Amino acid sequence: MKFLVLLLQSVWLIASTLHLSASSNPARLNPLIATDSASSSIAGFLFNSLVKYDESGQKIIGDLAESYRFITPTVIEFKLHRGVKWHDGKPFTAQDVLFTYNLIKSPTTITPYASDFRVIKYVKIIDDYTLRVTYEKPYFKALEIWMMGIVPYHILKNEKDIMGSSFNTAPVGTGPYILKKLEFSKQIVLESNSHYFEHRPKIQKIVFHVIADPMTRFLMLKSGQIDVDTLEPMQFERQLDNSFHKRFVTLELPSHSYTYLGFNLRLKKFQDPKIREALSLAIDREALIDVLFLKHGNVCTGPFLPGSKGFNGEVKAPKRDLVRAKALLKAAGYDKTHPLEFEIATSNSNAIRPYAAEILQRQLLDIGVKVTLRVMEWQAFLNTVVAPRKFDAVLLGWSLSLSPDPYALWHSESDVPGGFNLVGYRSDVTDKLIEQMENSTDTESVASLQRQIFARITADNPYLFLVIPNQINVYNRSIKGIKPTLNGIWEDYIDWEKH
Repeated sequence: MKFLVLLLQSVWLIASTLHLSASSNPARLNPLIATDSASSSIAGFLFNSLVKYDESGQKIIGDLAESYRFITPTVIEFKLHRGVKWHDGKPFTAQDVLFTYNLIKSPTTITPYASDFRVIKYVKIIDDYTLRVTYEKPYFKALEIWMMGIVPYHILKNEKDIMGSSFNTAPVGTGPYILKKLEFSKQIVLESNSHYFEHRPKIQKIVFHVIADPMTRFLMLKSGQIDVDTLEPMQFERQLDNSFHKRFVTLELPSHSYTYLGFNLRLKKFQDPKIREALSLAIDREALIDVLFLKHGNVCTGPFLPGSKGFNGEVKAPKRDLVRAKALLKAAGYDKTHPLEFEIATSNSNAIRPYAAEILQRQLLDIGVKVTLRVMEWQAFLNTVVAPRKFDAVLLGWSLSLSPDPYALWHSESDVPGGFNLVGYRSDVTDKLIEQMENSTDTESVASLQRQIFARITADNPYLFLVIPNQINVYNRSIKGIKPTLNGIWEDYIDWEKH
């Protein structure tokens, strides 16, 4: 009988493990500085924010905050959940929120969130579970900025170097899962938090397998070693058999992301708008969708996604026009004897991007532009190309919410170390539109200004906006409780069960 009980326990433990993949090692598991996809996705299981979106993706509801209210247009009061504990058992209080705010504002913290908090005048603790945030002026994102993770005061209060802190690889959060093992280039193991304030997650363990090679990840998925993942269009269309579909559910949803080719506008060769327009007119975006995504996607026409209030449907994607592209290049001083030359850098952590770079290289050659390619492992790409801004052009993607804030990507003041204005885009017109938008709390006025920002940025061509790929989700049929929403499949994952 004792043996049978042990056996049943063993079977239950194995059955309650969710296996996922990561294409690269996480750089930092501190949610304030987790800017790469591996770090931010894993940190999402470990930390909570004050507020979050509901299932519709439109309404903001409490997370660590039990409730909130606007006392005036510039003052929000948050009431926090009582009984929330950090993973080490210490209580979560308003002191942690104030500390997180101060950490974001610190000049020694390189975080993209800093720009979101510049409008705050001060944060005041009323009591252990109540705090008030006062803004310098009405701000359209007053609530949304509190969707980043809150970090513990009692652990980090004496930390002198947050960027190099051991906390970044041994994080302590309030979230539904606790980090138990971090083996770089191997696996990251999370265990369910038995004291989680909502309830203990029903799946006891999550294992991230760090696999840089996309083909290896796909083979592990096909063999059942990975439970939830996404498929590339080629895999979905041509590399699956009936046994896969018997084991897995596939669900295709529009992604909240786009792929772009970004020019380093600090370089003289890309500062001439004629050159950027010529490069845009040389690209056949429909061909990218047909060849790379096998029609599982749509042409991207600008910086905000369809379905968002800022999307401008009047702006159309440019049609390929080689004659005009060549004429623009010639007007800018380039021809067969003096061709425009530059390098496109990208990462192989995304299986499609190296092939996309090759297609762009061939298409640009049709107007006499000579492009070389540099394909790198993600961390090397991030650390030696993206972060120090050492590139001619980068092929990358952004994931966006349906309520985007253009400040972080497009305002001149975001062209700083750690900021998301990677390409160094600076426009007085765009800056003024963004500032007008941010000072408004009228929904229709905000949407109108966002549509103007959309049109202005698209006309300037700091990026070539290329493709909005569909996301082909796949999950093991043994997982019960998945509810697809506008936000994807990860809603209410603490209620998932694996049988």
